[in-house]
Amino acid sequence: MAPTENRIIAKRVRKGGSVTKGKGPTKKERRKSPRFLFKLPMNYSRSRNKDYFGGIVGNASEGGIQVHLPGKLDTGELLKIEILFVKGWELKTVQGIAKIIWSDLAIRKTRKIHRYGLRFQLINKKNIRKLGILLKEASRKG
Repeated sequence: MAPTENRIIAKRVRKGGSVTKGKGPTKKERRKSPRFLFKLPMNYSRSRNKDYFGGIVGNASEGGIQVHLPGKLDTGELLKIEILFVKGWELKTVQGIAKIIWSDLAIRKTRKIHRYGLRFQLINKKNIRKLGILLKEASRKG
C-alpha cells in the first residue's frame, strides 16, 4: 500500500534500464516513487515466525525497498521488517509489513546472499514519517 500523505519530492539518485520502459524519447517511468541508494541494517521475520534475521537495505522509496538477505524466500511471502537508522544521537526504526514482489539469484554464491524487492503492505503514519526522514536525508546526499 503506497502512502498517500507526506509525499516527499526529491530527485532520483538511481538511473538506468530498470526504472524505464521503452527506448529513445518515448521512455516511460515504471516506478511511482523515486528510489534512493543507501546501505542500512534491517531485521526481518516471516509473518508467522517470531525469529528475526538480519539483512541489508540497498535502496528504498515510499513504496518499497530492495534488500539483501541470507535466506531463500518465496515471491508473494509477507515479512515483518524493521529498518534501523540513526537520527542525531538516537537509533530509529521504520517498521511494517512488506510483500516479496521479486527475487534474484544469489549475488554471492559462497555466502548465499539473495536480493529481493519488497513492497510495503502495512505501515502506519508514524513509520511513514520516519521513512520520509530517511528518504529526505538520502536525497540531500545524492
